[in-house]
Amino acid sequence: MRTGGLAPGQLLPPMRELAAGLSVNANTVAAAYRTLRERGVIETAGRRGSRVREMRSTPTSRESIRVDVPEGGTDVSSGNPDLALLPPLHEALALAASNAARRSALYGGPAIDERLARTARRMLDEDGVPDGPVAVTSGALDAIERVLAAHLHPGDAVAVEDPGWGSLLDLVPALGLRVLPMAVDDDGPLPREMARALREGAQAVIVTDRAQNPTGAAVGADRARELREVLAGRPEALVIEDDHGHGIVEQPLHPLGGTTERWVLVRSVAKAYGPDLRLAVLTGDAVTLDRVRARQLLGPGWVSHLLQDAVLHLWDTVAVDLRPVARSYGQRRDALVKALGAHGITAHGRSGMNVWVPVPDETGVVARLLQSGWAVAPGSRFRLKSPPGVRLTVSPLTMDDIEALASAFADALSPAEARRYD
Repeated sequence: MRTGGLAPGQLLPPMRELAAGLSVNANTVAAAYRTLRERGVIETAGRRGSRVREMRSTPTSRESIRVDVPEGGTDVSSGNPDLALLPPLHEALALAASNAARRSALYGGPAIDERLARTARRMLDEDGVPDGPVAVTSGALDAIERVLAAHLHPGDAVAVEDPGWGSLLDLVPALGLRVLPMAVDDDGPLPREMARALREGAQAVIVTDRAQNPTGAAVGADRARELREVLAGRPEALVIEDDHGHGIVEQPLHPLGGTTERWVLVRSVAKAYGPDLRLAVLTGDAVTLDRVRARQLLGPGWVSHLLQDAVLHLWDTVAVDLRPVARSYGQRRDALVKALGAHGITAHGRSGMNVWVPVPDETGVVARLLQSGWAVAPGSRFRLKSPPGVRLTVSPLTMDDIEALASAFADALSPAEARRYD
């Protein structure tokens, strides 16, 4: 493999066949294959056999698929929250600094502030999340990576939403894991798609509960019940729920956790309080949380208690005032979906700050919108096998901007494309 004698993607011989050819015991070959798999050199897909993995030392991030905003134009591509809706951090950070002056965190101390853990657990209880220990990580993606690494090995398969969060679609293969896409609608992953992915060998399933990026999907009560029924047939599967939309959505949470033996729910503060507050809390089964915390101690050790104190203060003082934030995003998102619909353009955006618009020619629409002063996110950042589309973030929009954007979008669809789209 190192010299190129076995190329990436090349199928390896069945273990018994190789054992016979080398005159060794089949268990010896099985052990060798297992070692190669654990080191990420090969990947195994059940009855389809083992193949040499595609090794990319410097993978290109989907985040690099961006468009330059024209001078005087409006950027609706970033996925960032509305700065005007983020709370001021002066008081929270000052309080954290004051606390640090009295009781600085030192080596050997607790990784999570007990007050933060209690508050997080109370908030999770209010949303019906099953009981479990609480940990803190440096954001949602950090938590998801640690959970996957706690249970999976290179070559294992992970079911992900398609379209879905671009950074997650990059992370899974970067860990040496195989991606199995699940189609989504406005209620989240389709149950038949999750069932198919599990039949095809998915050891883990990742679901966005609300404010799904890029489609705005939110898992409702009926869909949650259907997904739990699917998962109940695979109790050994690892279920990871991403609730990054907490605080910016009006839809209630319908968690899936507890349906399987291994599960976690991750809740970050980036969208509600600011992306630079690199903090997420997660809860789940005791085995998974123990593994995550033990591995974390061998790396960063803990998430800064300055940040923990600041977030705790924000939870205590700002949480009840987030309802207008969710309402503001909802009004702009709903208005944009309605305005596009008035031009005969179907759009999706049930929750959160993003709207997803399927289009026949992604590149052409992006280019023509740029010419009219609008920068939108190409759907290729978020897609695996799903059809083309573009993502629009409502954060920078005023209500007065929405009709102008909808009109520009309609103009960006050529007559031939419009007919194909309908």
